Amino acid sequence: MLLPLATPRGVALDRESDMAGILEQDQLRRNGVRALVWGGAAALLLLPLVAMQFTDEVDWNGADFIVMGVMLLAVCTAYEIAARIARNNAYMVAAALAAGACFLTVWVNLAVGIIGNENNPANDLFFFVVALAMVGSLLVLFRPRPMAWVMVATAAAQLGVFAYAWLADLGFVPVFTVVMCGLWLASANLFRRAAGQAWS
Repeated sequence: MLLPLATPRGVALDRESDMAGILEQDQLRRNGVRALVWGGAAALLLLPLVAMQFTDEVDWNGADFIVMGVMLLAVCTAYEIAARIARNNAYMVAAALAAGACFLTVWVNLAVGIIGNENNPANDLFFFVVALAMVGSLLVLFRPRPMAWVMVATAAAQLGVFAYAWLADLGFVPVFTVVMCGLWLASANLFRRAAGQAWS
């Protein structure tokens, strides 16, 4: 006895059910990552407060916590925007790398200065690099393909700041430059993959 074949409508219902399950799992995963991002930011903000209870090496005042809080809020907000726009994991990772690179640059620069100390005038140029990444992202409305080119331009700006500081005898930071350019270019490559298009 032959088993009855599934009707086209039954197949369509099964596919819709499978798709709904995939979307639900993806939403749960994103919610889990969202909780991790915001929880991690809160923990990072509280870390200096805890450290101050055990050592005199960490001495933050209210202004330090406000600045750090604003920076973390900016990174988390960037993640939220990416989470709502993203259509694939490549976009999410690309956005995370870009936001992390911005945060790392500003944090290190404000804390100790990237070149020498925080009073070195060359350090102000690194804020220009971050501004380029942020303004460029807004101008292209966070679309993946143009975002790839924004990240390439940001890497070029990072290299330009390094070259200027070196030639002007203001400082020499090859390791930081290589790390940051690597982050910007890795983000660019992932945005390109997210767009599903080749360079043109």
